[in-house]
Amino acid sequence: MFTGIVEEAGVIEKITPTKKSIELTVRANVCGRGVKVGDSVAVNGCCLTAVKITPRGKAKLIQFDLLQESWQRTNFQFGKVGSLVNLERSLRANGELGGHFVTGHVDGLGKIIKWERAGKDHVLDIAASADVMKYLVFKGSVAVDGISLTVASVSKKSFRIWIIPHTFDVTVLRERKVGDAVNLEADLLGKYVEKFLALRKR
Repeated sequence: MFTGIVEEAGVIEKITPTKKSIELTVRANVCGRGVKVGDSVAVNGCCLTAVKITPRGKAKLIQFDLLQESWQRTNFQFGKVGSLVNLERSLRANGELGGHFVTGHVDGLGKIIKWERAGKDHVLDIAASADVMKYLVFKGSVAVDGISLTVASVSKKSFRIWIIPHTFDVTVLRERKVGDAVNLEADLLGKYVEKFLALRKR
């Protein structure tokens, strides 16, 4: 479980396809501290397991093994060596919940259709599939590349969020442009409500 409060933007060091999986190696500074083999880390909002950790100066290289399902469902498929990825260590029982509950299970990909400056902030419009859009509500929560954000408005096929300077500076959003794919995870609460209502109708 995560909160959507990104701790740092790590850097992809290596992408290695193998017969059984795709090895993704990320260089981390903050998130490298205390991480052990077997720990969960949210990488662009996708919950991955650290399988190998190698010191690299003051940083650490964390290796993850991705199945084809994870690769195809996320924007890792568009990543390359040198690309930034949002990183967040899993939530501790005594930790602060500054965002919202994020499971790290990506629902699908969104596409940036508007990304521009608005004063000191940025406005970001994202097109998404109906499977994701049905869970989005005005002033509700959504995870975009693992970032806990508040929905500013919702239309039939897209939604809008506002990005403050701090979020822009410390996340991968500073690399994003119109046309780019982003990982989306809708708020877990909406999924449970949908399930309960469906059961009541039976």
